[in-house]
Amino acid sequence: MLIAKDAAQLSHAGNTQLALAALAGIAAVVLLIVVVKLHPFISLILGSAVVALVAWVPAAEAVTSFTSGAINPNGGFGGTAGSVALLIALGAMLGQILVDSGGAGVVVDTISDTFSGSALPWGMALMAALIGLPMFFEIGVVVLVPIVLMVARHTGQRLMLVGIPALAGLSILHGLVPPHPGPETAIASLHADTGRTLIFGLIVAVPTLVICGPLLARVLDRLVPIEHPVLPGGARGSGGAGQDIDEKSGPGRKPTFGRSIAMLVLPVCLMLPAAIINIAVSDENNRARQVLDVIGTPSVALVITVVAAYFVLGLGSGMSRSQASDSLGNGLPGIAGIMLIVAAGGGFKQVLVDSGVGNVIADWANGKNISVLLLGWLVAVGIRLATGSATVATVTAAGIVSGLAADLSPNHLALLVLAIGCGSLFFSHVNDAGFWLVKEYFGMTVGQTIRSWSLMETAISVVGFVFVMILSTFT
Repeated sequence: MLIAKDAAQLSHAGNTQLALAALAGIAAVVLLIVVVKLHPFISLILGSAVVALVAWVPAAEAVTSFTSGAINPNGGFGGTAGSVALLIALGAMLGQILVDSGGAGVVVDTISDTFSGSALPWGMALMAALIGLPMFFEIGVVVLVPIVLMVARHTGQRLMLVGIPALAGLSILHGLVPPHPGPETAIASLHADTGRTLIFGLIVAVPTLVICGPLLARVLDRLVPIEHPVLPGGARGSGGAGQDIDEKSGPGRKPTFGRSIAMLVLPVCLMLPAAIINIAVSDENNRARQVLDVIGTPSVALVITVVAAYFVLGLGSGMSRSQASDSLGNGLPGIAGIMLIVAAGGGFKQVLVDSGVGNVIADWANGKNISVLLLGWLVAVGIRLATGSATVATVTAAGIVSGLAADLSPNHLALLVLAIGCGSLFFSHVNDAGFWLVKEYFGMTVGQTIRSWSLMETAISVVGFVFVMILSTFT
């Protein structure tokens, strides 16, 4: 593997050239998809090539950066495929057997009956927030999307009214509340207190979710009025575009609501103890923490859940062993395209990062005489726009402003973590793997995804930061 001699970046181009490279790459992706109608997978590869050409990144190192990360060997296409794609596959299998067993229909009926009419978006926001508390965003998406789409169909609600509250709940928890990787890394970099950050994060998250979830959904529904959502994927109920399903179908006897919802929240229950013990126990050599960390690893938690669903939902609903096994397998073909697009988005992001685009933001931030909270938010916004990664934006911004954080009180250190977290969510677009995940799962065009998902992320970033600034005046 080629490793860059410069530990900071592959390109030695100036800041102006790097900024132009980022803009050119993003523009190329958008034009190829929207105008040329080229498949997003190929468009992201060509967009990465444009970034490398304009930034003067050597060809061999650009290829390495895209495929696996030339500076970070765990990044790029391979790193994204090895993490996110694995979660997508496991989540699709869980969603498929939930549908085939009839358990999904039971959940849909119960949710729509309990939260009917105008209360339904609030129910979806609450469910997403609870599931998203200890869960990575990508896992939450693949677990919730089949339920979101089927609730929308069952109740006749348009997709934005149901989907935006769910996505908002997941995104807000991912960006603001530990133990998600972004906030946790910022806490470590800034030496902030985890408990204060968790408490302040929840205080900011609740009103932000109310505004940017059910309330904003009404506005976005007018911009993107999708009437007839379908489950994404070629296989029935697998989670990709284009195939209708009968959400009430099932083998013979449907699982109870309790069993169905238990399988839905089991990944949460497996990950939550690890999140709690990581906050309560600082000793990394603690045996209980080590065991729970393994069980709470997202991929491990989902594997355990899929195996449990095989018995509880598959065999428990009257399927034979071969039928239950086929049900799990049927969830995979339809999400192959999604996995490739998301992985290519990770490669595009890595080329941007390795070329040194983040350093452009760092150079701009040096010497700026503004509020530390505002500076942290602005730096995170710039890096998020350039690289597409909320985690990269959080980590980089925390490192940039860490020198200014030494004199802050413990409360303001925690608020600085949240300000950076808010900035890291700003305007997700074509260089963000999450953008493609949402686009493909919801079967939207690039334009529709920008007018819904991207606007929602921007609203979360701005509204959340406003609440952080309000809190700063009282602490």
